[in-house]
Amino acid sequence: MHHSKAVVRTEHASRYLQQLCKHWSHKFSVDFDPLKGRVPFSDTAEVTFAADDAALTMTLSVADPSQQERMQHVIDDHLKRFAFREELDIVWSD
Repeated sequence: MHHSKAVVRTEHASRYLQQLCKHWSHKFSVDFDPLKGRVPFSDTAEVTFAADDAALTMTLSVADPSQQERMQHVIDDHLKRFAFREELDIVWSD
């Protein structure tokens, strides 16, 4: 598996984690609580979330590295839609 991680500074990390997980729970078998979440997009790609008072940490795992950039974009796009009231700095690193 190939992993990438983004730590997004926000005071609303738990809210965004829960919104993202609830949103994707209509399509995927999602597990989450206010502080952590997991979205298995497929057998070969998943994202985990961890929230604290200062940041939302997102860790993406993909089997095929060619999926990585597309999946990061999908996650970023959804997070930005839920966080439209604030400007988030989302930077992924390997």
